[in-house]
Amino acid sequence: MSFRVAAAAGLLLVCAGCGSSTPSTPTRVPVNTPVSIVPSAASQGTNAYNPNPVALKVGDSITWTNNDTRNHTMTENTGAWNSGNIAPGATYTLTFSTKGSFVYHCALHSGMSGTVNVE
Repeated sequence: MSFRVAAAAGLLLVCAGCGSSTPSTPTRVPVNTPVSIVPSAASQGTNAYNPNPVALKVGDSITWTNNDTRNHTMTENTGAWNSGNIAPGATYTLTFSTKGSFVYHCALHSGMSGTVNVE
């Protein structure tokens, strides 16, 4: 028997016990989605937050970055969460722990609105 055949046969014997009879479920890694508060956001309506809407899974988060020259907020319409004032260049991160559709707006510029859908 040649060396190559013997080595291949040895690998088959070593790997014969490598399989598992119970498949494992992979662990889901939470996602952090970036959302931009766009320049001149106060006059942009539903385009003030980009992307909008955002689709997430429970445990995922969003990091909003204020790319405008004015302060803004992310305030959920029922008051479930509020970022407070976010200065130009600053960020705010929120992790979503429950399913639902969350509509939010800027408390300083009520025409700005966004939606987060969590499954």
